[in-house]
Amino acid sequence: MTHLSNQHVILKDGRRLGYAEYGDLQGEPLFYCHGFPASRLEAKIIDAPARKNRWRIIAIDRPGYGLSDFKPKRRILDWPDDVAELAYILGISSFSLLGMSGGGPYALACAWRIPSCLRGVSIVNGLGPVYEPWAAREMKWPARLGFGLAKRASWLLPFIYGGIIARALCWFPRLTQSLLTISAPEADSQALKRHDMKRFHLVSIQEAFRNGPKGALLDFKLYAHPWGFLLKEINLNIQLWQGEADATVPLSHARYLAKILPTVQAHYLPNEGHFSLLINHINDILEDLRETQKKPILR
Repeated sequence: MTHLSNQHVILKDGRRLGYAEYGDLQGEPLFYCHGFPASRLEAKIIDAPARKNRWRIIAIDRPGYGLSDFKPKRRILDWPDDVAELAYILGISSFSLLGMSGGGPYALACAWRIPSCLRGVSIVNGLGPVYEPWAAREMKWPARLGFGLAKRASWLLPFIYGGIIARALCWFPRLTQSLLTISAPEADSQALKRHDMKRFHLVSIQEAFRNGPKGALLDFKLYAHPWGFLLKEINLNIQLWQGEADATVPLSHARYLAKILPTVQAHYLPNEGHFSLLINHINDILEDLRETQKKPILR
């Protein structure tokens, strides 16, 4: 399926939008919002389970990542328009969404902006509102530093997280692997010891920076400021999955989302980390997402 992992379309504004397809190409469409920093290739992790469960995975590079052109003045709320336009080009009228980690805010933006297109939404270890001091404060120090700079001195970001870091991640896979596993819970360490999973994550991160760090740097700034919509206004069933041992996105982020989203079902998994949850429980996530589509929204 190599040729299906390097596809693109030209949007009406002239930008190139890159995407990959995995799973059952005749299955039910599921758009995948990758993490931060990552790329469309991250979804390779769920290729086999998606085939088994008859899902067609369409994983899109956000602007500035992978195959997608950079969009300097984009907002998080611009993302639903890109997703909807790609769906239209592919002849897909309705679909589900899965947002992983930093893809969570983007999936929630779709739930707010294009609910009529969506059958269901799952958020896996989704990033919370780090523009709120409490949310950033509970993260590891590199994230706290990054989001703090993004909010107060974004001009410094390229010097700290810019070209040198991006090139190092691409040129030195062992460094990237060390960054993934440093201070990681046991579940994540074990999951990433598997050769295929380690390779998928490394390739995804390297692909994210194929054209430099601009996409990731802009994401830093977008996460660190209000997202442009109110979570309490989302009128869809949202499935939240959170590893209680996640050392990257704290459990408090999921608990906050579960409290503020009007219609939500939260799954808190003891001893699962940031990467292990998706790897170990993807069949449950996909099955639950399909069941969610059958449930009416209750007020």
